[in-house]
Amino acid sequence: MNTWNQTLTPAAANPAQVASTTALATGFVAHVDDLGLIAFTGEQSASFLHSQLTNDVEHLRENEVRLAGYCSPKGRLLASFLMWRDSESVYLQLPRELQAAVQKRLQMFVLRAKTKAADVSESRVLLGLGGGDAEAVLRTWFDVLPEAPYTKLDHPLGTLLRVADAFGAPRYLWLASPETADTVAPELAARLTVAGVNAWRLSDIHAGVPVITAATQEQFVPQMVNLELLGGVSFKKGCYPGQEIVARSQYLGKLKRRTALVSIDDAAVTAGTEVFTPADPEQPCGMVVNAAPNGAGGVDALVEMKLDALEAGVVHAGSASGPALRFLPLPYVLDKLDV
Repeated sequence: MNTWNQTLTPAAANPAQVASTTALATGFVAHVDDLGLIAFTGEQSASFLHSQLTNDVEHLRENEVRLAGYCSPKGRLLASFLMWRDSESVYLQLPRELQAAVQKRLQMFVLRAKTKAADVSESRVLLGLGGGDAEAVLRTWFDVLPEAPYTKLDHPLGTLLRVADAFGAPRYLWLASPETADTVAPELAARLTVAGVNAWRLSDIHAGVPVITAATQEQFVPQMVNLELLGGVSFKKGCYPGQEIVARSQYLGKLKRRTALVSIDDAAVTAGTEVFTPADPEQPCGMVVNAAPNGAGGVDALVEMKLDALEAGVVHAGSASGPALRFLPLPYVLDKLDV
């Protein structure tokens, strides 16, 4: 086992222990090992992906990071990505459980485009850092840091992505070589709470950032999970699979659903769990998009639901008599557009 892997493994004596949101807000580091990475290389990589994804790829600059979705022809999300580029490739980061199938599907549409997809997941160690102390710790090795969410910098020690803030502080993904990770792991562990991948998922949830998983593929149009509020959908770009439905949903108001941040006192709630209101106990009013242990015996979650259920505020997980959802404030304005 690599030194970084040993050092950045949380609480081996008590693997069930989950870091609280308070501990994460102070400062944490996690080895994020549940994400895969696809590199598209070739002179037409950007134009090809521009024709497939919900966001603008052709105008993606090398210091930018963007969210994007990949939809079925019916406008339902097959995957969500964190996307960036360098001088050679465009990178798509997504859950490992979806990577192989999504990569294969995208390759089917390459045809004569001059681009080639490769799985580069194992080429780097992915470290997630967040909380109030993370910036000071990173400055041990980086003279400057990305200035705003969804920006990046390339450095001899790896690529540093700043993603959406959570817990009132910046968050970063550091793509480092195994050798670099070996070098920095002791300092990271000494100065930050070492947390598991669920801590990173919890921080995503508190940032209001949805991640499509196997349990939720083809369940949501992008606006249902607030993707366009996060800059993950461009309404000015050309066609892509499902574009007509996504645009119609935006401009004609067909969906009337949004995603909220909640806490639920039930550790068994997972992505794909349906939610219900007492007013209509036989029909689900929505679905859990993502959930992660919150350190208090339950989960915090992003839950997609009908706007009338969101406004009423009385929603239960699993059934109309299941555990209640306690609504928490999102870090961005939830525009209740009729979508």
